[in-house]
Amino acid sequence: MIANKKEFGGGLVMMLGFWIVFAILLSPIFPGQEKKVNMLDYMDSMYNSISKKSAYYIPDMVKKADKLKGESFSVTIKIEDKKSTPRIASMLRTSGATVAEGDSELKVSGDLGTVLIAAMVDTELAYANNGEALMARHGAEAKQVMFDWHNTLSTMEKSFTKQEKFTQSTTIYQAKTKAVETAYNYYGIEAQSIKDKAVLVIASLVGYVIYTMWFGFSILFMFEGWGLKLEH
Repeated sequence: MIANKKEFGGGLVMMLGFWIVFAILLSPIFPGQEKKVNMLDYMDSMYNSISKKSAYYIPDMVKKADKLKGESFSVTIKIEDKKSTPRIASMLRTSGATVAEGDSELKVSGDLGTVLIAAMVDTELAYANNGEALMARHGAEAKQVMFDWHNTLSTMEKSFTKQEKFTQSTTIYQAKTKAVETAYNYYGIEAQSIKDKAVLVIASLVGYVIYTMWFGFSILFMFEGWGLKLEH
């Protein structure tokens, strides 16, 4: 037996409206890069673009790498996929390193600062979504180049850590995590300032709060109209 039909009816209408809006939000009617997308994908793309703009640390890493010029290194890089050995060797030679190729490993030596700056040049191209330039430089897709640099820098980092050269290993770690990983994750996404999307950002946050409360109050009104109440 419904105790308050008016309140229950209001809650029911709100609940139906909630699911109608939900269906609209999940419909591919919003503009995407290549095709229409739903609201969740649209907002995800927008926030990724904004976060990419604020995660640009490459110039800082170039400055830190420049301070390491003259710091020599020698490491052995294990290669799991033997087919990729010539590609990685070529990439490192392009960066100014000396490379001796083995069956499943590369013995690499050179100037740490010079190699890191070369890595940041490639990272800058990937961050700018310039895959064509990276293909021309290394004969590989942008994400593959970033993956190769990530593995190379990881090996270099471990080597310097074992030598207790922590300043160098820290710089390599930062170049790997703050630049290479970021370029890999954001490749293909166009960076934009939050100022350009301020209205949409505020509207999405306010809308999220209102939409959440809408669902909660619809349940509250339906239960109260039904006669269910909390008592102390």
